[in-house]
Amino acid sequence: MLSATAKTLIEAPANRKQVSMASCWEIAIKAGLGKLRLGEASGPYIPSVLSRTGFDLLPISLAHATFVEALPLHHRDPFDRLLVAQALAANGGGLGSG
Repeated sequence: MLSATAKTLIEAPANRKQVSMASCWEIAIKAGLGKLRLGEASGPYIPSVLSRTGFDLLPISLAHATFVEALPLHHRDPFDRLLVAQALAANGGGLGSG
């Protein structure tokens, strides 16, 4: 569930929307385990949804992957830690151009 503010920001045409490759990876894992039903395999599903919704794919850089070492242990889930690193990079968190 998204807040009204989050939904408005996502739907605003002027805002760039990205989804992390880490999220795609987690979707594929959960679909493979039967914990997430997509209606088709994640391989065709994810690109179709990204195209339809106007989201760009955010790759995982070496800087993102190694920055998790410096994060406090608020999140132990490796996917969450990677998403935090990517968010910090997007907001000038000092990850370099990696």
